[in-house]
Amino acid sequence: MAGHWFCEQNTPGYSVQWKVLQQLHQETTPFQELTIAELAEWGRTLILDGAVQYTEKDEFVYHEMIAHVPLMSHPHPQQVLIIGGGDGGTLREVLKHPQVARVDMVEIDRRVVEICKAYLPGVASGFEDPRTRLHIDDGINYVRETGQKYDVILIDSSDPVGPAIQLYSRSFYLDIYNALADDGMLAVQSESPLYYGQIFDTVVANLKDIFPITRVYLATVPTYVSGPWSFTAASKTYDPLQIADDTAIINGLKYYNKHVHRAAFALPQFILERLG
Repeated sequence: MAGHWFCEQNTPGYSVQWKVLQQLHQETTPFQELTIAELAEWGRTLILDGAVQYTEKDEFVYHEMIAHVPLMSHPHPQQVLIIGGGDGGTLREVLKHPQVARVDMVEIDRRVVEICKAYLPGVASGFEDPRTRLHIDDGINYVRETGQKYDVILIDSSDPVGPAIQLYSRSFYLDIYNALADDGMLAVQSESPLYYGQIFDTVVANLKDIFPITRVYLATVPTYVSGPWSFTAASKTYDPLQIADDTAIINGLKYYNKHVHRAAFALPQFILERLG
């Protein structure tokens, strides 16, 4: 791969090419193809099954938006569960909230965690925090069987192929609902409304069917498929649009702020029409 161009095929009619400066690691885990490469302009990059998951240059957009929107909307996010997110970026952002007392993180592929610790230590720093409990397990089984009740659950999954496919199902979201406290909140990455519209529609419809409050919000993640990237927050009690404590400040962020939080829920007309 080094010195060549890596082609990421997003849809049958759309692909992106990345110039590879060097390949740092490649292996086939029991679950997927895992590659760490140095890309021109984007830095060290995690690639799973041929799809870019993380780049050093822009990872903060995705990780800050999936974590801080729900955690700033919930007034007391003490117990947090992360499903997926083996690179550690979402975990790193969650741990910036002083109210968080414990984070259970469930990742099915141990090698993703181990390799990201070795090659992407900046994003994987949260694994050493004493509040973190790492579970190498299937997130579906964990949520079904856990007796713990969580204030916030974050689904930081890859695209719905391979080991991640069941993380988009209605039955999984029902188990998530049961694992949340009475005032709990969920946030999921819900794909591109333009390129993966059917997946986006299904995720939102399933969550609307289960939760009394469901809201879509957007961010632009440059290295994900072109256009807006969607997240969906679903809540038993609190409106994800509202910030629980307007005086709270999380220092050191690059993308998220309170203005971005509110603006992210302002949806373009074509998405409003999709949502009905």
